[in-house]
Amino acid sequence: MLDPTHNDDCDLDGPLLFGRVLDGRGGAREIGWEEARTWRPSAAGEMLWLHMCRTVPGVREWLIDRLAIPEPTAELLTSDATRPRAFREGQALVATLRGINFNPGAEPEDMVSMQVWSDGLRLITLRRVPLQTPRDTRHELDQGDGPRDAGALITSLTEHLIDRMSHVILDLDDAIDKLEEEEVDCADKAMLAEISRIRRECLALKRYMSPQHEALENIARDAPDWFEDHDRREIAESIDRLRRYVEDLDISKESALVLQDDVRARLLERNARTQSQLAIVATVFLPLNFIAGLLGMNVAGIPDAKDPYAFWEVLTICATIAAAQMLLFRRLKWF
Repeated sequence: MLDPTHNDDCDLDGPLLFGRVLDGRGGAREIGWEEARTWRPSAAGEMLWLHMCRTVPGVREWLIDRLAIPEPTAELLTSDATRPRAFREGQALVATLRGINFNPGAEPEDMVSMQVWSDGLRLITLRRVPLQTPRDTRHELDQGDGPRDAGALITSLTEHLIDRMSHVILDLDDAIDKLEEEEVDCADKAMLAEISRIRRECLALKRYMSPQHEALENIARDAPDWFEDHDRREIAESIDRLRRYVEDLDISKESALVLQDDVRARLLERNARTQSQLAIVATVFLPLNFIAGLLGMNVAGIPDAKDPYAFWEVLTICATIAAAQMLLFRRLKWF
C-alpha cells in the first residue's frame, strides 16, 4: 500500500520512487525496481542510487536480505526515529538527515527526515513524506552535471538540504525586521502572538539543526575510505554554513525575545497610562459625586431647596473644586 502523502514526480515502482545508475562522469541513466534488485556494475565508475519510500511493506526485509544490512541498522533506516545522526558501519555510511518541509499545509519547522545508507557502490535514500532535495540532485544528474560517485552524491544531497534552510532563516529575519519597524502604538496582543510564533519556529528548527551539525561532523571525521578528501572538504563547507545558520537562529531567537520584552513593556506602559487617566477622572468626580449625592437626598431640611439660584451656586462650587483638583494634579505631575 502506498504512502498516502506520496506526490513525487515519478510513479511508485514497488518501494522505488526513482533510481539512477551514475556513470562516473556527472550523468546517469534511469533504472526500474526489477533491474535495481539485481543490479551489478557493468562499467568502471558506475554506482547505483535508489530513492525509496520507507513505509512500503517489505523495504526493511529487502535491505536485510539483498544488501546484507544488519537488522538494527535496517530498523533504523525504516523507522520513525528521525533525530539526525551519522555513523560508520564497516565500509558503509549510515545517516539520518532532516530537511525543511515545504509540502502543502506543513510548517517549515516540521522538518522531513531522510535516511541514507551507502557502501560506496550503492547509495540508498529513504523517506516517508515528499522531500525536494533528492529531486534537485536527480535533476542535476539528468542534465549531465551531477555528482560522479557516492561521496559526491552525499555531499550534493547535504548541500541542497542546507540551501533550503537558508530561505526559511531569511524569512524569519525579515519577519523580525518588519515587526521592529512597527510603530509603538501598533504594539498589541497580535504582535505578541506573531513574535511567539517566530520564537517557537526558531526553537523547533534548532532542535534538529544542531544535531544535524554533529551528524555532518561525524561524516567528515569518520567516513569510510571511499569518501574522498574533496568530499570531506565539501562536507566541511556544509558544516560551516550550517553552523552559521544555527548562529543566525540564535540571533533571531534573541532578537525576538528582546522585541517581545519591548512590546510587553509598551503594552504595560499603555495600560498603566490608561489606568492612571481613569484614576484621575475618578478622583476628580469623587467629591463632586459626594456633593451631588448629599444634596440629592430626599429628606427635609436641604439648604436652599426652594432657591431658584441654588442649582447654579452648586454648579459653580463643583466647577471650582474640579479646577482646584486639576491644578493640584498638574503640580503633582500626575498628568
